[in-house]
Amino acid sequence: MPLFPNTPVEKMTEPYHRRWWALLVLCLSLLIVVMANTSLIVAAPDMTKDLGLSSSDLQWVIDGYTVPYAALMLVLGAIGDKYSRRGALVLGLLIFAGGSVMGGLVDATNLVITARAIMGVGAAVVMPATLSLLVAIFPRAERAKAITAWSATSGLAIAAGPLAAGWLLENHAWGSTFLMNVPVAVLGVVGALLLVPPSKAEGMGRIDYVGGLLSIASVGSLVYATIEGPHFGWGVGPITAAVVAGVGLLAFVAWELKHPNPMLDVRKFTERPFGGSMMAVLFFFFGTFGSIYYSTQFLQFVLGYDALETGIRLLPLAGAVFVGSAVTGKLAPKLGVKIVVGTGMVIGTAGVFLLTQIETGSTYTDFLTPLLLLGFAIGLSLAPATDTIMGSFPEDELGVGGGANDTALELGCALGIAILGSLLATSYKDKLTDMVGGHLPADAMDVAKDSVGGGIAVAEQVSKNPQGGAEQAQTLLGAVHESFAHAIAHTSLIGGIIMAAGTLIVIAVLPGRGHTTKHGEADAAAATAEQTETVDV
Repeated sequence: MPLFPNTPVEKMTEPYHRRWWALLVLCLSLLIVVMANTSLIVAAPDMTKDLGLSSSDLQWVIDGYTVPYAALMLVLGAIGDKYSRRGALVLGLLIFAGGSVMGGLVDATNLVITARAIMGVGAAVVMPATLSLLVAIFPRAERAKAITAWSATSGLAIAAGPLAAGWLLENHAWGSTFLMNVPVAVLGVVGALLLVPPSKAEGMGRIDYVGGLLSIASVGSLVYATIEGPHFGWGVGPITAAVVAGVGLLAFVAWELKHPNPMLDVRKFTERPFGGSMMAVLFFFFGTFGSIYYSTQFLQFVLGYDALETGIRLLPLAGAVFVGSAVTGKLAPKLGVKIVVGTGMVIGTAGVFLLTQIETGSTYTDFLTPLLLLGFAIGLSLAPATDTIMGSFPEDELGVGGGANDTALELGCALGIAILGSLLATSYKDKLTDMVGGHLPADAMDVAKDSVGGGIAVAEQVSKNPQGGAEQAQTLLGAVHESFAHAIAHTSLIGGIIMAAGTLIVIAVLPGRGHTTKHGEADAAAATAEQTETVDV
């Protein structure tokens, strides 16, 4: 038995015998690229203090990763299909590790943002490669189970990122949250070379680079406009980006419709299983990531938990993801994608609406049920939606399929954090202004209105005033906490309404059990044939 798998999986006459070990490598690779987003949630306060980050700076430290990540996945997935999916995975992990090393060693805001952008490029190579390799390696009869494990890993990373970062921040600087990625990435590279077989599309034609560039321009501009506009005002930059996104999207659709070998066959969006599942992934992560984003801020800034304590309190979410994943593996084959995904979205929407009950006196217990519902909904919904999306693509377009799925996921995350984060900031600022406006110097008021962290910092400064400073600081701190609790409740109401509308759309679009795509029909027939054979693996 050779140490390195050299036979392309497409030429194997039997299922790859190390496929479950290979899945472990793919899930490990997925874990660190998702954790790179969630770990920053608890590292942000330390970074803000050490680097003197403004609200705009912090937003771009977060989204310097998101923009290239979302914009490049479709193109890089296609390149991986054509040349080497395993090679793409290894290259992406190396790029990701390089950006992590840079981010852990630099101490200037612009360099940290650059490092995050490099990591985003690496993640855009890794993410679609993990999904396309999974589908290529596993026989159809086992594919849904493997995708369930892949989806559960995404949910685990939501809680594992803050937990690992919080543990490191107990004794190390924020740069350690970057450097922790490096040994895992190296382990992923070694595992990929030892356990993942080579794979690429057989007979794939020339890559549609024009369509690829149009997709990069449209998705990248859309994410940029979504981040900048709501947070910092619709100036020349965001408006220009929005126009580029709109024109680029129209040009992309027109080009793809007439191209003989398109980057993405946009006619797939008229197929109800594909279109409904893509919307489900986008809407679901819009509400989920937005809610987790501001819930962790409440745990840290209002309830006073440190980074590690916050990470520990997100663990029930990860447990609920695994429970949901176990349930969906049994329910999806019996009930169908529409019922399972729709039910998951209803549960997730209920979790968001429960956050409307948050008030000044709320404790961690008030967040526990929403976190459990959101985690269970992730586990229940993501795997069948992803399986449906991947089942809409032929074997030579698996990287594109993975890129499409992951673009919807990352775009949903970006929209959720940007739009709900903007609503949160506006609601907090307006409420705090009503409560303490005129009682603080203008400069101090500007800092307090910028964020809940800024409000707490101003209260700490006020407390140092020997003439009644302690009492004034307590009053201001109470106003900051009340304003932020009000902002969470108001934002959750808007987010819940958007989620509810998305749920109704997804349920209306997804077909019943009897409907499938042409590739789904072929997969079902092949799976039936596989189940009638006994293969010793």
